[in-house]
Amino acid sequence: MSEIHNITPVYNQDSRILILGSFPSVKSRQAQFFYHHPQNRFWRVLENLYQVERLETIEDKKAFLLEHHIALWDVIESCEIKGSSDSSIKDVKINDIQKLINESHIHKIYTNGQKAHQLYQKYCLEITQLEDICLPSTSPANATYSLEKLLLSWQIVLQS
Repeated sequence: MSEIHNITPVYNQDSRILILGSFPSVKSRQAQFFYHHPQNRFWRVLENLYQVERLETIEDKKAFLLEHHIALWDVIESCEIKGSSDSSIKDVKINDIQKLINESHIHKIYTNGQKAHQLYQKYCLEITQLEDICLPSTSPANATYSLEKLLLSWQIVLQS
């Protein structure tokens, strides 16, 4: 059975960079917001990079993203997936990323992990004509990367 992406992208006309995941985890789909699994380090990485207090609520997170001109979405609109496992993804339908780009000032795209990068390259690059920069996944499944190691790789976001 196909799972549907149920989270609205976060962006506005002032967004300059776009961070794309592959598809929301079970916890994120339940909460209807990005990177909601407590072990995912996405929000800790951004809090550290931008040196902000802990972002507690979904509203805090949305306000932070918009204030820093960051758009956030996923490549996939719907797919078949077992739990939250990127490796089980099949029968992919992609989100309309070009529409988001057209409605903003996005000039840089970062993908959160290899799966998002592969999907973006396969389905979106030809449409958007914007190369993505693949960053190491903030997922707890990427245990080889400590928070410190993630921060070193993700620092490039600050240069956009």
